[in-house]
Amino acid sequence: MTLSVFSFLYKDNPMYKFAEHLFVGVSAGYFVIILWHNGLVTNLYQRLADGHVWYLWLDSSKWWYVFPGILGLMMFTRFSRKWSWVSRWPVAFYIGIATGLSVPLEMANRVNRQLFAMMEPIQWKGFLGHGWLDLAAGYSDVVIFVGTVSALIYFYFSKAHTGVFGGVAKLGIWTLMIGFGASFGFTVMARISLLINRIQFLDKNWKHNSFDSTNEHFNAGYQLVFWLIVLAFVAYAVSEFIKYTKKKNSGASSPA
Repeated sequence: MTLSVFSFLYKDNPMYKFAEHLFVGVSAGYFVIILWHNGLVTNLYQRLADGHVWYLWLDSSKWWYVFPGILGLMMFTRFSRKWSWVSRWPVAFYIGIATGLSVPLEMANRVNRQLFAMMEPIQWKGFLGHGWLDLAAGYSDVVIFVGTVSALIYFYFSKAHTGVFGGVAKLGIWTLMIGFGASFGFTVMARISLLINRIQFLDKNWKHNSFDSTNEHFNAGYQLVFWLIVLAFVAYAVSEFIKYTKKKNSGASSPA
C-alpha cells in the first residue's frame, strides 16, 4: 500500500486508486465503529441501561437521555423525501450547540492566549540572555509586542498607510509573512515526518523481514510478495511506455 501511494508521484494509476479507495473505505468503517462504541454505547445505552425498553427507558435514573436519542433517530428521516424536513430540527440543535461550544474555545485559544502572550512583562534582567545564541525572554517579548501591534495596524483601514503609520503597517506585512511562512514550514515538516515514518517502515518492517535472514521475523514469503509487487510496477511501466510510443508514432505519421 505504501509503494502504491508513492506511485502517484509518477502519475495517477490503478494501483494508487486501489490504495486510495481502500484507505477511504477502511477509514469510514473505522469511524463508524469508533462512533458506535465511544458515542452511542457510552453516551446513550449505558446511561439508560438501568431502565426497561417497555417503559421506553423513562424509568431510568437518567431518563432525560431519551431525548438526545430521539433527536438522533430524527436524523435518519433525511433519507426520506417526504419526512426529510424532520431532520432539520436535530441539525439545528446540533449546529447551535456546536457553535455555542466552539466560539468560547476559539476565543480562548486563538485570541485570549495570543493577547496574554503579548502582555507578558518584559524580562529586563535577562534581556540579552546568557550569550549570542541564547536570546532570553526580554528580547522575545519586545519582538512579539511590536509584531502584534504592527500587524494590527496593517488591518486598520480608516487611515491612509502613509508616513510613520505606513512604515509600521509595512512592518506588520513582514510580520504576517514571517508568521505565514513559519506555519507553512511547520506544515511541510509535518508531511516530511510522515514521509520519514513510511521510509522507516519500509526499511525496518519490510526490508529486514524480507531480505535479512538473521532477523527473527524473516520470512521468504515477504520476499516473494516484494518481487511480485516489483513485477507489477515494471509491467505497468512497460505498458505505459508502449502506449506512449504508439501515441507518438501515430502523431508523427498523421498528415500535417
